[in-house]
Amino acid sequence: MNKLYNIHTVWLMLVLLTLITYCLSFIDTNGTAIMLVLMTVAFVKGVMIIRDYMGLKGVSLLWKIIMYGWLTVVCLVILVAYLLV
Repeated sequence: MNKLYNIHTVWLMLVLLTLITYCLSFIDTNGTAIMLVLMTVAFVKGVMIIRDYMGLKGVSLLWKIIMYGWLTVVCLVILVAYLLV
């Protein structure tokens, strides 16, 4: 494993992504553009949590499909619900 990519780096990236979402709340711009950025950040954070904190890096393909599929469906449903309302 790469020395620069460890659990502390993942934690720091999650904190930075959380701060980015917090700072985006102060930007007064089009809601759809911010929503797309927020959902992208949430998806990236979800992937990092599934892969590194839940320890699904070395599991079978079925578990990866289930977890990443669930994350994708949830993000897409939130995005579609936002765009429809």
